[in-house]
Amino acid sequence: MQTRKQLLLATALLMAGSTSLQAQTAWKMKPVAIQSRWAKEVNPQNALTAYPRPQLERKDWQNLNGLWEYAITTADGAAPYNFDGQILVPYPLESALSGVKKTLLPDQRLWYRRRLELNPAAGERTLLHFGAVDWQSKVYLNGKEVGGHTGGYTSFTVDVTDVAKKGENILVLKIYDPSDRGVGPSGKQVLNPANIYYTPSSGIWQTVWLEKVPKDYISGLNMTPDIDKGQLVLTVNAPAGYNVEAVALKDGNAVGKIKGKSGASLSLKLDNPSLWSPGNPFLYDLSVKLLKGNTVVDEVKSYFGMRKVSIAKDDKGVDRIFLNNKPYFNLGTLDQGFWPDGLYTAPTDEALAFDIKAIKAMGFNTIRKHIKVEPDRWYYWADKLGMLVWQDMVSPNHGLPEGAKAAFEQQCKETLAQLHNYPCITTWVLFNEKWGQFDQQRLTEWIKRSDPSRLINGHSGEYLYVNEKLRSPSPNAYVSADLTDVHSYPNPMNAIKMPGKARVLGEFGGIGVFIPDHQWNMNTAWGYIQEKPGALKSKYAIMNQHLQLLEKQGLSASIYTQPFDVEGEQNGLLTYDREVVKIPFAEIRKIHAPLNKDMGTLPAVAAADADVTEPSAIYSAMLQEYIDGKKEPEFLRKLAMMAVQAGDKDGAAMAGDDYFALMKPPYSEDDLRYVMQVTGSTSDTGFAIIRDNMDAIDKAMGARQSTVKMMNLIYQDLIAPSVPETNANPDWSAIYTAVKPYGAPGEEIYLRARTIYLLNKQDKEGFKPVAREYLDKYGQFVKLDEKKKIEAFMN
Repeated sequence: MQTRKQLLLATALLMAGSTSLQAQTAWKMKPVAIQSRWAKEVNPQNALTAYPRPQLERKDWQNLNGLWEYAITTADGAAPYNFDGQILVPYPLESALSGVKKTLLPDQRLWYRRRLELNPAAGERTLLHFGAVDWQSKVYLNGKEVGGHTGGYTSFTVDVTDVAKKGENILVLKIYDPSDRGVGPSGKQVLNPANIYYTPSSGIWQTVWLEKVPKDYISGLNMTPDIDKGQLVLTVNAPAGYNVEAVALKDGNAVGKIKGKSGASLSLKLDNPSLWSPGNPFLYDLSVKLLKGNTVVDEVKSYFGMRKVSIAKDDKGVDRIFLNNKPYFNLGTLDQGFWPDGLYTAPTDEALAFDIKAIKAMGFNTIRKHIKVEPDRWYYWADKLGMLVWQDMVSPNHGLPEGAKAAFEQQCKETLAQLHNYPCITTWVLFNEKWGQFDQQRLTEWIKRSDPSRLINGHSGEYLYVNEKLRSPSPNAYVSADLTDVHSYPNPMNAIKMPGKARVLGEFGGIGVFIPDHQWNMNTAWGYIQEKPGALKSKYAIMNQHLQLLEKQGLSASIYTQPFDVEGEQNGLLTYDREVVKIPFAEIRKIHAPLNKDMGTLPAVAAADADVTEPSAIYSAMLQEYIDGKKEPEFLRKLAMMAVQAGDKDGAAMAGDDYFALMKPPYSEDDLRYVMQVTGSTSDTGFAIIRDNMDAIDKAMGARQSTVKMMNLIYQDLIAPSVPETNANPDWSAIYTAVKPYGAPGEEIYLRARTIYLLNKQDKEGFKPVAREYLDKYGQFVKLDEKKKIEAFMN
């Protein structure tokens, strides 16, 4: 029986459904600092139209991507009657391609609504599929709750047969996504992006589609290749009491066939099977039928690859990673899967494939998919193009608040099940650099039991070296794992040698290189070390020569950080917009060739080679043009940005002030982004513009972006100079007087700086009242792990 609250909600949704679903304004991509070449191809009629599930494909389906309505309400707000406007699904709310580009806060809820034309038939089921919705969703059809899901990275299906009606149906979703402030895994997305953390992706971010199936149907396949026995171990998930028939095809010809029972483990034999590898990514087609007697009840198309990954000793007795019973060096790179225009969602299927093609064209054979689960089609492209994948689990909230462990384990369970059939995935990565680490031995052994066909890297980078210094000791770091893994920035090193485990370098490199006009944020060119474009090739070559030496000493794999720039990080081998490759493809392949001898057929990719002209020389020439009288607005904008990168603060302020003088309120989003990028001091003209336009900046760039920018500048100019490490007694009263005119941002950074200072000094008496005031006023903005440390010292 429905409660009164549920009845009221259902009524509200039905009323909402009865209103006009026509949008108030036409969709348009929002401005963004840079965009990929595929963004201009996106429109409401072609938003990711490819069939989204290549390993369980049917003909009768309907893509629901396109224009929906959206609304943002308070957490306790009623279902909206009038919606705020249109959103382009499946691009996340915060992305430019969504047409909305707003940040969803933890105390808000996001609603979606669209009309469905359905024609249900007797003896059929109507399934509503969601590739991924971040984070917690409730699904309503015609005012009735029909399902939902918790977890932002894995797919779910809702059977709407009993509620669907002929003709118009109203579909509504209610979304809760607290990002990094919640208990669920959120990956590298945070509400206040900076450094190695990026803009969040809330709501629907993968394809939504409808599918008609028989009353009894094939709900899934489980496929595990066994090359030693020349067979595919196959289970067809379907109701009991049915027969199944599976046929393997090679070049359109049947080469293997098996009949059996639904739900049973079947062995599909293959004579002299063609093996899958990056150099020869051969895939068999698979046809699977569900039978009642001789009648075909359901049929799906799929594919599989025959490959084996293991740890074994080479001819010198060294434990190494083997592929298809031969030693195989995993030459890889760390792929975050972010896009400037779509954030978590690639603009098009061609764009999704491009990333793998570009990585292969650079001569890598492995991708470590870092703390993100991609759409199924990404893994399809990795299978088809030939790329080994180390799949990270999406790390739990680092502070492990109540509920975080259970949420992490559930997401891991769903990830293992969803991705099991892809031959490209050879390694599961459980934890990364102690981020939310818990119960490592138990979870490592659980994953190994769940999938003994792959390697398990229980902890990538539990040993973390930066500039040859170990961040923290890690006893028993590799318990029950197949690999010993070390992170070493910037230069490569070997992992610990342990019997029965292969040694891998889970991350290294991170060379930051600034490419003008191809930056998300001109204020930063973050990398573990900085190099000029002209020096990158030789530095990178030397690192790879050391990898060759380490390989001779027993190293089995290396993962370079990273293939593409991401927001504030500019340590990619290509720029964030995928337009400029910093080392030409042919030249980087030569660097990689000694460790990747079997590259196979290389895909054709297009990107411009980086201009290796000394950046300071480019800036110097522009500065002379300025001196000679050039003052056009776009020139001034670029000059100020180049000055920031050249370290000329005076030049940046000068060019920025000249540009600001040309700006007139109300400021455009583009103008406000520019102000945020080039303002480097509280004395800059741009600081006043930020202070007076905080709401507009946050609307354009995300929650608290203006506050955080002001806090950083206030700290830089007014607090840090008064609190050197050698000063035991800063004059906090004088500091407060200096920051007070800046309002809440000044007070917040003052309390934060003083709290951290007293915590580091272990001054409990002075700490408690300051920390209490800080948490009472601004605790909602403090990361959970920091909050725990503060509260622990208070108590």
